[in-house]
Amino acid sequence: MSPVKREGYKFIQDLCIPCYQTDANMVLKPAAFMDVAQEIAYWAAQELGFGYDSLHIHHTAWVLSRMHIHFEKLPAWRDNVRLYTWHKGAGGLFYLRDFQLMGADGLPAVTATSSWVVIDEQSRRLVRPEDLTQLLEVELQVDDAIAEPAPKLALPKDREAEPAGEHLVSYSDIDIIGHANNARYMVWAMDCLPGELLQHRQVKDAYINFNKETTPGTVVQLFRLQESDTVWYVEGRVEGKSHFIVRLEL
Repeated sequence: MSPVKREGYKFIQDLCIPCYQTDANMVLKPAAFMDVAQEIAYWAAQELGFGYDSLHIHHTAWVLSRMHIHFEKLPAWRDNVRLYTWHKGAGGLFYLRDFQLMGADGLPAVTATSSWVVIDEQSRRLVRPEDLTQLLEVELQVDDAIAEPAPKLALPKDREAEPAGEHLVSYSDIDIIGHANNARYMVWAMDCLPGELLQHRQVKDAYINFNKETTPGTVVQLFRLQESDTVWYVEGRVEGKSHFIVRLEL
C-alpha cells in the first residue's frame, strides 16, 4: 500500500525523523533528505502512472540529474514532519519535481527542486521527452518550492581544487538501477569537508549535478575547493572526467 496521500496535484507523506538520519547535532543530514525525497518521488510518480514499474516495462528508468536543496531550519531527531512533492512537467531535456518539508512547527523547513531524465536501462542513453509524451501525460497545476531549476555547476576557474581522497563504489552505494544512488554522492561530498566545520555550522543550500553514473568497482577521485568562508565545492572524477559536482553553502 502506498505511504503517500494526495491533495490535488501534491502528494504528502508524514514522517518522524529517526536517529539514523541525523548527525551529531541531532538534525537531519542533507543526504537523508535526498533519501526521503527520492522515495516520495517514486510513490508520487507511481500514483500518476509513470513510476518505476511503468517505465521498467519499457526498459527505461528515472535518473536524478540535478538538485537544489534549501535548508531553512533543519528538522531534529523525533520531529514529526510532513513532506510534499509535485511534478512540474518537462523543461527541455529534464522533468522537474519540487519538494517541501514542513517542520514540527508547521513552517517550511526544507524546500527543493530537482531535474530528472529518463534513460534506457540497456544502452544507458537518454530517452527524449518527445518519445515519452503519452506515458508522462498529466494535467499540471503547479507552484514552485524553488522557482529556478537547479543550475549547472562548474568549479571556479581561478583556483585549483585539492585532492580529498577517493571512494571505491561498493555494495552499500548501489541502488535498484545498478549504479551509485544519488544520495550517496552527497554523503561522499559531506565527508570531504573538515569535520570541525560541520560541528558548528549547518548547510544552508546544497546543489548537486550528476554528470556520469558510477558503477560497482569504480574508484572515484574526490577533490574539494573552498571558494569563500561559506562556500565549498566537491567534485568526483573518474579517469579525469567529472562524474558529479556539489556546491555547499554554509
